[in-house]
Amino acid sequence: MEVDERLKKELGVVGRRSRAMDDRSVTEDREMTDDDRLEMFRMQQFSDALPDLPVIPGYHMCWLSTTNGSDPIARRVRLGYTPVRSEDIPGFEYASQKTGEWAGCVGINEMLAFKLPLSLYEKFMQEAHHNAPAREEGKLADTADFLRDQLKAKGSAIFEDEGMAELHQQAPTRGRFD
Repeated sequence: MEVDERLKKELGVVGRRSRAMDDRSVTEDREMTDDDRLEMFRMQQFSDALPDLPVIPGYHMCWLSTTNGSDPIARRVRLGYTPVRSEDIPGFEYASQKTGEWAGCVGINEMLAFKLPLSLYEKFMQEAHHNAPAREEGKLADTADFLRDQLKAKGSAIFEDEGMAELHQQAPTRGRFD
């Protein structure tokens, strides 16, 4: 069965060139060298679902989920995270969101790329992985001291392993987060 020429035009069956092929942004060089592409290939060999994000000097890079109700993106934005736009990292144009609230941002499925200034990232890591655990250790040491003093007042003793003694040692004032 032959299709009428008018119907071919309406259905887009005629052999026309895509406008995207003539679009300057598609045809121009993206300023990526073969070495850049080789490094991108190496990085992707070690990623199961999401490609590794390249380094942007002065920023910590991460993927955030748009579907995580307990850690919504709006909360991260209030904390100082900013979305990564496709022009920020050459070679990720394929992963640019085409429509919606995050159009122009790097994203794959429900995941979006975000960046956070390193100075803020280091403060967050200091709090989450050094200060908060040190406070918890202090609480444990105080509880152990309280129990030891109570038992001593009643004429009993408590055996403390070396781990409890370590809780009384002063933790370094600054963690290291590379």
